[in-house]
Amino acid sequence: MSCSGLLWGLLMEFVVISTLNGISYGMLLFMVSAGLTLIFGMMGVINFAHAAFYMLGAYFGYAITLVLGFWAGLVISPLIVAAIGVSMERLLLRPVAAHGHSHQILITFGAALIIGELIKVFFGAFSVPYQIPQELHFSAFTVFGTEYPFYRVLMGAVALAMFAILYGLLQWTRIGIIVRAAVHQPVMAEALGHNVPLVFTFVFAVGAWLAGVAGALGGAFFTTNPSLGLELAVIVFVVVVVGGLGSIKGAFVASMLIGLFSSFSVGFDTSLADLAGLFGLRAQAEAIGGLMVLKLSSIAASIPIIIMLVVLLLRPAGLMGERQ
Repeated sequence: MSCSGLLWGLLMEFVVISTLNGISYGMLLFMVSAGLTLIFGMMGVINFAHAAFYMLGAYFGYAITLVLGFWAGLVISPLIVAAIGVSMERLLLRPVAAHGHSHQILITFGAALIIGELIKVFFGAFSVPYQIPQELHFSAFTVFGTEYPFYRVLMGAVALAMFAILYGLLQWTRIGIIVRAAVHQPVMAEALGHNVPLVFTFVFAVGAWLAGVAGALGGAFFTTNPSLGLELAVIVFVVVVVGGLGSIKGAFVASMLIGLFSSFSVGFDTSLADLAGLFGLRAQAEAIGGLMVLKLSSIAASIPIIIMLVVLLLRPAGLMGERQ
């Protein structure tokens, strides 16, 4: 094989693998951010403890897996997280609902810190060995000689199914009509015989359940540690803001966008100065310094923030958010 053919093959492998990794990571982000988007869009509640629900899903999944197996953990763990979400909504958020977002932010942020400390008490301050079960350790297909893990495909398929079910449920079913009515016209919905507080509790439970599913799935693939909630909280809120507050479609698009950009930037060990060198301008780029000489992979963690800043400058309501 010629040198150009080898380089072309390596480039295509990088593009395909990075795209698949970006999609699977974006799907995981959507599973977490969809719950937050649902809670804010339907209830107007800013839940800073939502990423902690993901962490609880991962830890509960790990604990149940040790006793009952992986599949039992995947089913039971999100239900426990949903029950915790219901308790939080009823006991903490409902009493302060009339006092605005500031009280909600303080309570949910405090709840996230408490959950983090409780995790350290029961599971220790270090990561736990939550791993993919052996029966799922196989490749789904081969890309340019590289085996692609089935578990990544499984995460993406679950997230895609959730998006389809959630969107269809809200747009084309009686449940969705009742939920939207309870949000936009609560007095009228109550006059028609619907229990509006119960509807809000149901929405919060579904949002927490989604985060629990993401934790039980993602925790086995990524590292599960006590700082997971705080680390994920930033990226999840970035996804929600980029997509548009309250938009499920926006959260899906933003998750894909951030997942793909993050995946490509991690594997793209090139600076702007390197690219300028292709046009004979490397010396000038290095003379400028600053961002020109930074490797893209070294600022990969900042890519979502940069995307958010660009989107907010061009469209303050987010990609699919409603303009006020």
